[in-house]
Amino acid sequence: MRGFEHRLERLVEGTFARMFRSGLRPVELGRRLAREMDTRRSVGVSGDTVAPNDFVFELSQDDTDRFEPMQASLRRELADAAREHARDQGYSFIGPVDVQFVVGQRLKAGNFRLSAEIREAQGGRAPGSLVLPDGTRIVLGEAIFTVGRLEDSTLVLEDPNVSRNHAEVRPYGTGFMLVDLQSTNGSLVNGQRVGERVLNDGDLIEFGSIGLRFEAS
Repeated sequence: MRGFEHRLERLVEGTFARMFRSGLRPVELGRRLAREMDTRRSVGVSGDTVAPNDFVFELSQDDTDRFEPMQASLRRELADAAREHARDQGYSFIGPVDVQFVVGQRLKAGNFRLSAEIREAQGGRAPGSLVLPDGTRIVLGEAIFTVGRLEDSTLVLEDPNVSRNHAEVRPYGTGFMLVDLQSTNGSLVNGQRVGERVLNDGDLIEFGSIGLRFEAS
C-alpha cells in the first residue's frame, strides 16, 4: 500500500490538508480495503486466486460530508490501490473494480464499515481497461473499441502519425485483442509492431506518439 499512501498524501496537500489533520483518514480506508481483499480472496475455476472487486464503504454523515469535495478522486485512488494490491499479491478479478461511499446508520465520526464482494462482469468477460497518458481510465466492454483520428472513433487521437481508422480493441475469448487496421505507421505492443495481439495485463500500446496501458482490471 506504500504507493497508495504516497498518492493520498499528494492528493490531500493544499486545499484538503486541513480536512485530514484529525479524524478518519483516507489511508485507513485503503488499508482496510487491502485486508478485505486478503481475507475474502478465493480460488477460481482455473485455479487462480480471485479477489473482491466491488467495495462499499459505509461512513458517518460527518465523514461523508468531509470527504465530499474529493470523493470522486478518492474513489479512483482506492480502486487503483485495489489493482496494485492485486498485482503485488498475484490476485485476479472477474469484474471491474468499483468503489462506492454510502452513509451508514448510527456510525460515529471516525468509524466505518466495508463490504467487499466478488462480482462478475456482465457476460462473464474478464475485466479490462485502457489507461491514457493523463491517467484517465476507459473501461472496455462487449462493444468493439475503435481508435483513430476520425471523430466517430471511440478514442479520437489528435496525432498526425495516427491513421483515420487506426486500430480496434475487440472482445476475444474471455479477454481482449488489439487489431491494427493496416494503419500507415502501425500499432506497437511493448515496442513491437503487431497486426493482432491478445492483450495481457500491463501491456504498453503505442499509436503514433501516444502510449496507453492495458490493465486486466
